Amino acid sequence: MPGLNYEQCNVGHHIVHSLRRTVTETDNLLITALTHNPQPLHLDAEYAGKTEFGRIVVNGIFTFGLMVGLSVGDTTMGTLVANLGYDAVVMPHPVFVGDTLRAETWVIEKRESKSRPAAGIVVFEHKMFNQREEIVCQCRRTALMKKA
Repeated sequence: MPGLNYEQCNVGHHIVHSLRRTVTETDNLLITALTHNPQPLHLDAEYAGKTEFGRIVVNGIFTFGLMVGLSVGDTTMGTLVANLGYDAVVMPHPVFVGDTLRAETWVIEKRESKSRPAAGIVVFEHKMFNQREEIVCQCRRTALMKKA
């Protein structure tokens, strides 16, 4: 598996994920429908056009999920025991249909697990950027990782 084990996660490690994704109208519609989110800012072009954004804003749950998803292959694929939590989620810039997004990850903390000797706890900081290099989403993810 391509994921990192606990020992490979060193504080300061920086990963630029190679996968990128251009957001489609279908992406936004599907996540909004799947989560039963009736927010007109995500669904109603007439309504959204009258807001400060002037158009539909992509549902932030899509942006957040894509950010984490783009990181999995390089970080936790096959080496994750469990995600323990997500903290400090921020979305400083909106995402629009047609934006191309990419992600980067840093290891910002690691420590031994007190209850699981075969695993350790790693804190990742994920950032998602649009094609203008604006941060559109950021979070800290705490993961219980397998040891080699």
